[in-house]
Amino acid sequence: MTMVVATKVASHDYGDALSKSILFFEGQRSGKLPPNQRMTWRKDSALRDGFDIGVDLVGGYYDAGDNVKFNFPMAFSTTILAWSVLEFGNFMGSDLSNALDAIKWATDYFLKATSIPGFVYAQVGDPYADHNCWERPEDMDTPRTSYAVSKQFPGSEVSAEIAAALAASSLVFRAIDLEYSARLLSRARTVFKFANQYQGSYNDGIGRWVCPFYCDFSGYQDELLWGAAWLYRASKDSNYWNYVVENIHNLENTVVKNINGFSYSGGSYAEFGWDTKHAGISILVSNQLVMNSNPNFSPFIPNADKFVCTVLPESPTVSVQYSPGGLLFKPGGSNLQHPTALSFLLVVYARYLSQGNRVIHCGVVVATPARLIQVARGQVDYILGSNPLNMSYMVGYGNKFPQRIHHRGSSLPSINQQPGPIDCKGGTPYFSSNNPNPNLLIGAVVGGPDIKDSYNDSRADFVQSEPTTYINAPLVGLLAYFKTH
Repeated sequence: MTMVVATKVASHDYGDALSKSILFFEGQRSGKLPPNQRMTWRKDSALRDGFDIGVDLVGGYYDAGDNVKFNFPMAFSTTILAWSVLEFGNFMGSDLSNALDAIKWATDYFLKATSIPGFVYAQVGDPYADHNCWERPEDMDTPRTSYAVSKQFPGSEVSAEIAAALAASSLVFRAIDLEYSARLLSRARTVFKFANQYQGSYNDGIGRWVCPFYCDFSGYQDELLWGAAWLYRASKDSNYWNYVVENIHNLENTVVKNINGFSYSGGSYAEFGWDTKHAGISILVSNQLVMNSNPNFSPFIPNADKFVCTVLPESPTVSVQYSPGGLLFKPGGSNLQHPTALSFLLVVYARYLSQGNRVIHCGVVVATPARLIQVARGQVDYILGSNPLNMSYMVGYGNKFPQRIHHRGSSLPSINQQPGPIDCKGGTPYFSSNNPNPNLLIGAVVGGPDIKDSYNDSRADFVQSEPTTYINAPLVGLLAYFKTH
């Protein structure tokens, strides 16, 4: 007698998830909302940002569940959205125009934030006052202080990341709006020059207003190289290529630091996220090397290969952890930023490997491009519901998803429901309530479950329940790819 064991593999609607992952960005918009705004429970907010100092800083995105505009992670999210469109835009179908809108909402703002020579605006909103209140962005009455980096108080990481975002986006808009594309590239050059000429970290320049929120733990050399790599790709100006090749050794010196009690190697080829660009640089540059048939692969392609070997579960040099249900884990908060960002790099690199007819050797383990894509798909599927709890971690996708996300606008009655203002502490009962959030922030992906695959659907547990732009941005590219593959 033969026993047949059927294993159910959930099939996911990647197209639906893609549409929602982009829609999320509309829920994060700051400023004057356009007539085609689809997330209609959100209204205009922060319409006087920068006016106290005579600069128009209206627009951009709130980074997560609060009402502060942190330009460092906002710029990273924009760079990744642009890279997603460059790699996978052909697979986005009708969602391509929405992805372009999401990018332009950020780049329009970054043009404002870099409009005064010698200054780059790095943040808008007093984070301590903001985090002390639970109020809708539309009601904000906390100080909307603007924080800038300058020659005297440099901030190379935030400036160079904005340069990367502008350069990558200039490529996206080149075929659609040549004049706008040229403006973005020109500004990217100027901002990169500023970042490089006046080197220093905004940790020192802005200090307690950015730390501990988005403190730069890995130094600013990676952003300078990342910015130069994107400027080379956008401009084909060999000066940027030379800059990358001549300065890559700055990343080779591994600085071991300690973040929130976790040891962390700052020069690591295995890191990629809003703070650390190392693996992204290796993979972005490796494509240029293969395309230009450049024989000098070191250290970019070896480092890109080593990065893959730190992620694959079967690799002898794996350095990430996996939960029993198969979710990738790294130390720190908002864990889902890691599976989305690292999986994005796996799929991008798999495509580059296929073009170059290459496989990767992790000791005795051979990793094919198909294997990289399989690992990435496993992470995406986990997020969409193929996990021990059978729940989706994307709001509005699937039958079971987080109901009490750590997000001010989502958790408070909308202006439609309650037109009168809700003040700073007036929102506290809504924060403490066990009721589901009244407004669905569709497409938002939360911080995610713990390493044992359990999830606490509670606003107070922001590590698990808070969505961020940099969790979603790489997922947009991944979903576009899996929608058609």
